[in-house]
Amino acid sequence: MSTFIGMPAARGTGDLQGDRPFPQAAHDALADQQLRRNLGYATATIRTKRAQVVAEVEDWEQLREAGRQIKAHVMARLPELLEQLEEQVTARGGTVHWARDSTEANRIVADLVKATGSDEVIKVKSMATQEIGLNEYLAAQGIAAFETDLAELIVQLGHDKPSHILVPAIHKNRTEIRDIFLAEMAGVRPDLTDEPAELAEAARMHLRAKFLTAKVAISGANFAIADTGTLGVVESEGNGRMCLTLPDTLITVMGIEKVLPTWRDLEVFLQLLPRSSTGERMNPYTSTWSGVTPGDGPSTFHLVLLDNGRTSALADEVGRAALHCIRCSACLNVCPVYERTGGHAYGSVYPGPIGAVLSPLLTGMTGGHDAPNDSLPYASSLCGACFDACPVKIDIPAMLVRLRTEHVDLAGPKTAEARSMKAMRWMMSSPRRFALAGRLSRLGRFAVRRGKPIVPLPPPLNGWTQSRDVPVPQGQTFRDWWLDNHGDAR
Repeated sequence: MSTFIGMPAARGTGDLQGDRPFPQAAHDALADQQLRRNLGYATATIRTKRAQVVAEVEDWEQLREAGRQIKAHVMARLPELLEQLEEQVTARGGTVHWARDSTEANRIVADLVKATGSDEVIKVKSMATQEIGLNEYLAAQGIAAFETDLAELIVQLGHDKPSHILVPAIHKNRTEIRDIFLAEMAGVRPDLTDEPAELAEAARMHLRAKFLTAKVAISGANFAIADTGTLGVVESEGNGRMCLTLPDTLITVMGIEKVLPTWRDLEVFLQLLPRSSTGERMNPYTSTWSGVTPGDGPSTFHLVLLDNGRTSALADEVGRAALHCIRCSACLNVCPVYERTGGHAYGSVYPGPIGAVLSPLLTGMTGGHDAPNDSLPYASSLCGACFDACPVKIDIPAMLVRLRTEHVDLAGPKTAEARSMKAMRWMMSSPRRFALAGRLSRLGRFAVRRGKPIVPLPPPLNGWTQSRDVPVPQGQTFRDWWLDNHGDAR
């Protein structure tokens, strides 16, 4: 049974934070023209496909609302549903482990692999295992982890990091992928071209031996059904099906928010997820399993339920809705900030708008200017496109504003922003001072030419004017205009 349900909420310790704040990382990404071309083409293609299949569903908005309500219901009953899931998984021959954070989760998985006598595992694409840095931990324990999802394989062979929730190698084009295969993939034909069919065949041949010989597989889970103990993975390539059925031992690492009450609830999400993620009406492969079945699939099944800051997010009345996320990546594909900077700039396993919310919620902010998490809530124009695209109606813009407020509160009264707001409050609290400030602002029109100050402003004010045009103040204030046209009328 859970050791942390009902305990005080704790922040996670997973590998969620990068080593640089978003503005610095984004500056470098914006200078990479090839990266921007790759991202622009890929996100536009996904957006177009998604729009077409969503338009086919007459009750799409009703489905979105159903998904939102189911997820809100899950958050309200999460402890109860998790214990029910544990009971049903155990009754069907599986073993459930509870991990408070990444340290516990990594240790549990490594111990389970070592108990089999194996020194290698094959993996289904999993955000949860990326979140806790499982591959790196296993490598330090002498266990090799082989990614089998094509995009994850590309990232792994390229000694790179994923930059997208759904398409981890979205920042690479076909020629770059071919070069990675030629440099890193043993036995690949030297005349390999960058045709997609040839690249897929090369990956297939590379992985086939691993599928047939691996004794242990590690997966994530898109959903878990509490009342039957059923786990589910949806994917497009068939590699997941191979990992989930061929090895002797299957270990699934799942965030505790992925649970659903019943099979009927799953029906809603199997309509929302494929359309929102890959622009498909249905996933090519939807694999479900309940415990173990003699003679069919793995003979040993372990489920690791991961907290890693989720109970902390659950305790936040506004932020808990971020746990509704089904990892479809729709918010990334419509975000103008993500499209121009890519996922690496976020320095988080979860990039894009949802990552700008999830990472600070799961691992916290410091109130500083150089901490990576602290800059993420500002990595948005607040245009609202992410909310419109989200299949479960997560109000990401409202959460970003909330996190910005929390960051300012943490930073305290000594920051330049806090001091400027204090000065504004003093000025606006007096009608006389406010009127005087309006009249003085007219002098600003002599200091601005073509949207830029005639005399460059000193730091940190110059950071604002470098990337924005400065509006030229009008020659007449509203108060003066009102007096000229209406006299003393109130």
